Amino acid sequence: MATLYVNPQTGSDSAAGTQSAPFKTIARAIARAASESTIQLAPGIYSAASGEKFPLEIPSGVKVVGNETNKGRGILIQGSGKFVSPTAAGQNITILLATNSELRGVTVTNLDTRGTGVWIESTSPTVANCTFTLCKGEGVFATGTANPAILDNIFVENSAAGVIVAGTAKGAIRRNIFQKTGFGISLQAQSAPLIVDNQILDNRSGIVLAGESQPVLRKNRIEKNTEDGLTAVGKSLPDIGTAQDLGGNIFQNNGELDLQNATGVKISAVGNQLNSSRVKGLFDLGNVTPTPTPAKLQFSDISTHWAKDFIDRLAKMNIVSGFPNGNFQAYEIVTRAQYAAMLAKAFELVPRREATVFKDVAADFWAKGAIDQANRAGFLAGYPDSTFRPEQNLTRVQAIVSLVNGLQLAGGNPNSLSVYVDRAQIPSFATDEIATATERKIVVNYPAREKLCPAHDITRGEISALIYQTMVATKRADPINSPYIV
Repeated sequence: MATLYVNPQTGSDSAAGTQSAPFKTIARAIARAASESTIQLAPGIYSAASGEKFPLEIPSGVKVVGNETNKGRGILIQGSGKFVSPTAAGQNITILLATNSELRGVTVTNLDTRGTGVWIESTSPTVANCTFTLCKGEGVFATGTANPAILDNIFVENSAAGVIVAGTAKGAIRRNIFQKTGFGISLQAQSAPLIVDNQILDNRSGIVLAGESQPVLRKNRIEKNTEDGLTAVGKSLPDIGTAQDLGGNIFQNNGELDLQNATGVKISAVGNQLNSSRVKGLFDLGNVTPTPTPAKLQFSDISTHWAKDFIDRLAKMNIVSGFPNGNFQAYEIVTRAQYAAMLAKAFELVPRREATVFKDVAADFWAKGAIDQANRAGFLAGYPDSTFRPEQNLTRVQAIVSLVNGLQLAGGNPNSLSVYVDRAQIPSFATDEIATATERKIVVNYPAREKLCPAHDITRGEISALIYQTMVATKRADPINSPYIV
């Protein structure tokens, strides 16, 4: 299972494709990749200008990976090429996925006319933790007999739709965010995917069903779409919940209707939260559960985020807060100044030393008080040149070391580090602290629990999880059951 490395800025397609001598283009890595290979992308823009030839055809068994933790922020694949679909004629697409291929942790944009980000034609690939944005058509199009897994992605500001499923395609669409696009999800022909735990917000229409499509919808939040939350036309027959398997979907604040059935056939929609006065057409609604008030949703953009429980609990303790638009922005990177402000709210920062005078932290800087407190308490130090660098991004290893040292935790066994497949990347200065944090169940790794990614910049969601687990370890908070706690 070889790993090939690509860097559009420092790489060369005549290089060996190693970490120290990366390729320049994904196309070159694809040409060299055997089945079971991983193509690891460095931050940068992968486009025709950098030498890419589109569409990029990811072969069977090959995995293309950017940064899953932040949904591919800073790793942009932008371009378009001609593809003749056996079922849908000529198309402009960025990426074509073969069976058992994987696309993870990248951002995809296709600015061509009716351009599609990822095309899936009668194959069974995985698309996970990516961002699809500004595509002139849709983010993902699955057709033929496709059976993809479309998991944990963000689809935002794509012109036609986030995802279109056609043909007899099935597959699973789970835990994605669809926002500010034409249709969040559009189903056509005889498609029948499983649609679960998605947020479908602020689009023109949330879900539009046509043809003879027969999807199953469970536990989705369909909210604030300009027109309808869900519209069924043609001979579509969705399962939106039955008496034996309740829907659990939330329909709320859609501009016209929450549910509209224009098929003339009764649709089962039992066990959902909605306002029955905003339903049109034949539905079996069963016993309708009233839609919860917006106040019950702490932040509007984290209902399917892996760190939701950690964030919600810290919010209730007034340790973290969101933005004026109601979002938390869990994938935003945390700066050193922002981290200091969180520490000041989370812990009693008892002074243990004299404060350092940092030449780059002005007296009127918004976080000066928090920085001084965190510095005096031993959580944060400066650099040898007497700077603090408040706008510099905080890394995962820096955060863990800071929490362990600031709370004076000790007693870690270096053998604990064996749980991490990337333990060789842990800096020598941090091994004791990482071991201590691991044994005290402070470390939270997403998406792979065994992968620490110590050098990665930390996100608001990740730092929330670490701070909360530190509070659990020091008996300041109750435990949370999460599969990502090491």
